[in-house]
Amino acid sequence: MLDLIQAALVSRSALLETLHAENSDCYRLFHGINEGVPGLTVDRYGPQLLIQTFHEPISGGDCELIHSAVEAFLGCPLEAVYNDRSSANSRRSDDYRVDEWEGVAHELGVRYRVKGKHEGQDPLLFLDMRVGRRWIQNNAAGKSVLNLFSYTCGVGVVAAVAGASRVLNVDFSTRSLDIGRENARLNNLNDQQIAFFQSDFFTAAKQLAGIPVKQRVGRGRKPKPFPKIQAETFDLVFLDPPRWAKSAFGTVDLIRDYPSVLKPALLATKPGGQLVCANNVASVDYDEWLAIVLRCADKAGRPVQQVTRLEPESDFPSPDGRFPLKLLLLQL
Repeated sequence: MLDLIQAALVSRSALLETLHAENSDCYRLFHGINEGVPGLTVDRYGPQLLIQTFHEPISGGDCELIHSAVEAFLGCPLEAVYNDRSSANSRRSDDYRVDEWEGVAHELGVRYRVKGKHEGQDPLLFLDMRVGRRWIQNNAAGKSVLNLFSYTCGVGVVAAVAGASRVLNVDFSTRSLDIGRENARLNNLNDQQIAFFQSDFFTAAKQLAGIPVKQRVGRGRKPKPFPKIQAETFDLVFLDPPRWAKSAFGTVDLIRDYPSVLKPALLATKPGGQLVCANNVASVDYDEWLAIVLRCADKAGRPVQQVTRLEPESDFPSPDGRFPLKLLLLQL
């Protein structure tokens, strides 16, 4: 295992030189599924080294060997964190644990809060989405940006830093949006530059798109209230939904019903605007998903003029090009 990790480190030498020059200290150092140890990932988040296992746990001794090898290669000390996520639904085996330690990492010159063991399961920044944040950084200046399923608002923060005229982050999780607000403060952003809206996706996106909001109501029960927002369209919309989620207002299902999340996102995009949409389910075929996306856009009255595929950067190698994260830039 250690030989494979050391080989992966060496293979990233040129990439890391480029990233460091861009003031980026967040990257994947070992992508086990395609580098010889399926289920093992090793990531750097600024001052933190995050080791995760998804199939079988590794020993404390193995963690120490990985930690030492990475520190020697990078030439800097790192706070090591190990998360065993081989339990059902990739939950941390010690998900009760929340550490006091936290730090600040950088990507493309933007600052982000990092914390290996927090109240949730996933890292606070998804590294394979760097390609999407890079595109936003290069294209958001002077434009209005809607960030749907914003999580900790990485896309929204980089858009605001890049000079977007308006940024709205939408997520159901108050905890995630609070981290997004912290990320905004870390980058000296104010309320005029970036906004946060805590809401179910379907109620927020449909209101913005001008679509009536419907909900499932059991017999004898009253409809659930939801926060109101005025209809509005945006120059750039970023859509990064989870694999599956259900609420009284709709179901997110990236395998069986991608159009349910795509249609309101399309209608919240200005005619002639741009929509970046993601599908992170490895089993979904890219070409089949693309066909669904294009049909949905036509039916919604937002036909796609041009499609650009955005692929994860080289710290996420995929010999067959079948990346779990599929990312499309749609020019409407």
